[in-house]
Amino acid sequence: MKDAPYIRAGIVLAIFAVAVGIGYYLIKPSDELPIYHPSQLDPRLVDASVRSEKGEHHIKPFRLVDQNGDSLFLSDVQGKVLLTDFFFTTCGTICPKMSSQLARVQEEFADDDRVLLLSHSVTPGADSVPVLHAYAERYGVDHRRWRLLTGDRKQIYDLARTSYFAVMDEGDGGPDDFVHTENFVLVDPQGRIRGFYDGTKAKEVDQAMKDMHKLLKEMKG
Repeated sequence: MKDAPYIRAGIVLAIFAVAVGIGYYLIKPSDELPIYHPSQLDPRLVDASVRSEKGEHHIKPFRLVDQNGDSLFLSDVQGKVLLTDFFFTTCGTICPKMSSQLARVQEEFADDDRVLLLSHSVTPGADSVPVLHAYAERYGVDHRRWRLLTGDRKQIYDLARTSYFAVMDEGDGGPDDFVHTENFVLVDPQGRIRGFYDGTKAKEVDQAMKDMHKLLKEMKG
């Protein structure tokens, strides 16, 4: 059996190759986006009422009004990929940058009904429907893709702190409380948080769009 050593060597090499392949599969980075739970985040971002939340975290029900005066409910956005932020129309610092970046995102997904952008006003008393409508015209907002939202102040602040974990400020949405953040928050069709991005930075928004495409591929699968 002169060939026996070669056969044994071949078997060993084959086993080694299989082991390497399995090992690579096990340790290679996952291409799936994380699903964020309150316990995984900076506690300063998470309201105390949800820090010990059990099971998967989902966006809470809401009723807000958009730039056209149309009501928007959680049921209207379920099943869509959402990119959300918090802004106000008279902000002269980060908000124009954020809105310009969202205009880029709107263009990227202009023909996809599965995507919706939600911008929540943190000064809803001042940002009435006509004011939001004028702001929407300034940034070329397409009502089908991008909703500028106003409504009850405490509800909006509660969404920021117990649904989207978008701000580090503490408060109850009262007259002396104020939310101002550059965060964009990515939400999947099941209402779960899948990403956080600095909405003033083009590179981070580029990543947000890549991640949105990943979620859309998940929907097809």
